[in-house]
Amino acid sequence: MGTRTLMTEAEFQRLPDDGNHHELDEGELIVMPPPVPRHGIVQVKVAAALNSAAKGQGFVLTESGYRLAPGTVRGPDVSFISEQRRPDFTWDRYCNFGPDLAVEILSPDDIARNLQRKIAQYLAAGTQIVWVLDPKSTTVTIYRRDAPFRTLGPDDTLDAPGVLPEFSVKVAALFE
Repeated sequence: MGTRTLMTEAEFQRLPDDGNHHELDEGELIVMPPPVPRHGIVQVKVAAALNSAAKGQGFVLTESGYRLAPGTVRGPDVSFISEQRRPDFTWDRYCNFGPDLAVEILSPDDIARNLQRKIAQYLAAGTQIVWVLDPKSTTVTIYRRDAPFRTLGPDDTLDAPGVLPEFSVKVAALFE
């Protein structure tokens, strides 16, 4: 078993921009290379669809940091924070809570157990819904604190009840 290199949140925040995406998992630095274009296209489509439904109801963010627990900072590909949480939101620091909705887009090198850990961290930090989009299979798996996970196929309609009531989109549209 290899040794883990741990760092503080202050050290994490001082990391130089090396072109990679970084997260902190209980003090362990996670480095992810820049995603491929398909990932970026799906990210833009999801953010645009959410933003269209979110007008006046909150903020849609991409790759923004959330401090989910001491020593744990995650940056979902896309996230939504409701307007009611504006008092807890700061523009220039990581949010000290989980987003209302977190969206992760699978990359070819994602490891299932690491993804499950990240989902559990979001839900434990107050995130109501986590969507995991798989561009390869054109599916969306939905995780909620109050229900078992479920997977939607290309012909299904994705919604966000309790978070963005007006949001509704055909799953296939997110991958076109």
